[in-house]
Amino acid sequence: MKVGILGLPNAGKSSLFNALTRAGAQAANYPFTTVEPNVAVVPVPDERLDAVVDTIRATPTVYETMEFHDIAGLVRGAHRGEGLGNRFLGNIRETDALVHVVRTHDDSQVVHPEGRVDPLADIETVETELLYADLEQAERRLEKVRREAKSMAKDKVAEEAWLHELVAALGEGRPARTVPAPAEAPHALRNLQPLTSKPVLYLANVGEGDAQDAPEGLVAHAHERGARAAAVSARLEAELAELDAEEAASMREEMDAGESGLATVVREAWELLGLISFFTAGEGKEGRAWAIERGTPARRAAGKVHTDIERGFVAAEVVSWRDLVDTGGYAAARERAKLRVEGRDYEVRDGDVITVRFTP
Repeated sequence: MKVGILGLPNAGKSSLFNALTRAGAQAANYPFTTVEPNVAVVPVPDERLDAVVDTIRATPTVYETMEFHDIAGLVRGAHRGEGLGNRFLGNIRETDALVHVVRTHDDSQVVHPEGRVDPLADIETVETELLYADLEQAERRLEKVRREAKSMAKDKVAEEAWLHELVAALGEGRPARTVPAPAEAPHALRNLQPLTSKPVLYLANVGEGDAQDAPEGLVAHAHERGARAAAVSARLEAELAELDAEEAASMREEMDAGESGLATVVREAWELLGLISFFTAGEGKEGRAWAIERGTPARRAAGKVHTDIERGFVAAEVVSWRDLVDTGGYAAARERAKLRVEGRDYEVRDGDVITVRFTP
């Protein structure tokens, strides 16, 4: 899963990126510190998988991963190339979700590019640039598709009609997510990759001693847009990231700082994208986590492991991670009727441990 981190200059993006990934991206108190997008792939810890691995003595442990893209700060006119502009907007078109970092702390030592701290105004600035960038992209795409639609190909005709509607919506200030792509043109959305179609997590960057909750106004704004909102202190997370895991956990507990910034972002991103995790593990074999969309049937979930397994799917042996750990392993889980056999249409549940039977 690819996640783009964006916001105004000095919102705390690179500090948060460093804390989440320990990647050492440059962070400083002036605009455009990030010139090229920083990218880091981060394993997503899962205590449930750890327990399964310990129970059945699987090795190694392979977590799901999240790819973070730290994008240069956006300013008014970014879609026209102001600041470092449009090329940075292009860097996040291929991401699955956006984390919009919004400054809510009032530290006077951190310069605000517009000279004031107003989270909702900052959001409006960034979202306006995303709308304008999408509008320009959609207009260019429409010119191309209009020519292609003269062939009367069904998908091109449908895409042209959709783009007309989309251009009108963007011109009125409505995001692309309000104009669903037509079923007759299944690749239309992928061809355009509009920024305002992506799910968004508004992440309030609070002060170190502030409450770890997003401001009510930010939460309300997120709710209106079908987005989510959470809060972290980018500075505190960056400081804790410099400690080893045990020291950081102890310090976090002493400060009553709650869960880590990584845990917050992962949890919220999983919810945004409607994801769950299932596990595969065997004694002496790897224990691994797999992220899938909620509602995925067993056969399609098997395809995450390998396409050959999906093609040759026969059945799935399924046990919840908790039952597997509590009983002490597969044999005991089977004896106590905690392990069951499910067919291809079984809807995989969060935390299932699955062994797929298949024919090569």
